[in-house]
Amino acid sequence: MQVLVRDNNVDQALRVLKKKMQREGIFREMKQRKAYEKPSVRKAREKAEAVRRARKQARKTAIREGLIAAPKPKPRFPAGSRRPGFPSPSPAPSQQGGNASGQVAVNPAPVA
Repeated sequence: MQVLVRDNNVDQALRVLKKKMQREGIFREMKQRKAYEKPSVRKAREKAEAVRRARKQARKTAIREGLIAAPKPKPRFPAGSRRPGFPSPSPAPSQQGGNASGQVAVNPAPVA
């Protein structure tokens, strides 16, 4: 695997290298090789991966041929809009009223 470093920009070259390694599956293979994998477990894993690939290919073919409906795209939330699971942004302190610490001043009742 080869990556060119342009204008002494090593950070960009590292990002390119990591992306290439990710695409090739080197990180996944290194993680699997950390510990010994019994041959029977390896065969079962490879068979499951093959079944997953075959199902994915069949699903894509069926969608392309119109036999099944394509999955709905995930909603993209524009900046500043409400996203599920995230608190809504609070307005600026100048709009709420109150002092810099966020407390609202209350006038005490006069003592008579």
